[in-house]
Amino acid sequence: MTSSPRSFDPTELGAYFSLIEVSSLLRHSVEQQLKDVGDLSYVQFQLLARLGDSPDGSRRMTDLADGVVYSRSGLTYQAQTLEQRGLVTRTPSPDDDRSTTVTITSEGRDLLTKVFPGHIAVLDDLLFKPLKRADIEALDDVLGRVRDHMRAAPPRSAAPRKRKPS
Repeated sequence: MTSSPRSFDPTELGAYFSLIEVSSLLRHSVEQQLKDVGDLSYVQFQLLARLGDSPDGSRRMTDLADGVVYSRSGLTYQAQTLEQRGLVTRTPSPDDDRSTTVTITSEGRDLLTKVFPGHIAVLDDLLFKPLKRADIEALDDVLGRVRDHMRAAPPRSAAPRKRKPS
């Protein structure tokens, strides 16, 4: 016999709906700024930012997919698009011939430098402006714990690939 799922109380339901709405509103504004200033999608920006933050400017595709929680095939397409624009290079991984390493180029770094001021302005205006420092610290703590809980299970990009029947 299966039990019915529990019901959310008004506070839980309100928190969930607020999170979804805030995420959607913030992502819409961020995507618009990235498109207007750098002709970048949100995922492309995430890839460039993660590469730009890496000490050597490189990461394996699988690690990038896990970090941005994006499908391997979708990430391959996005990396290919960035490579065609000269913003990244893709090469076989030196330690695993089944893996690909993506590296940000100087053009990619230049584009990050161009989009970051507006990106920070959007985040500052929409996300941080209405909050006090203690609110930001609490938000960081709460979201960090939720993220860590969710990351306890492997991201979808790290799940074993399904094999086609032979």
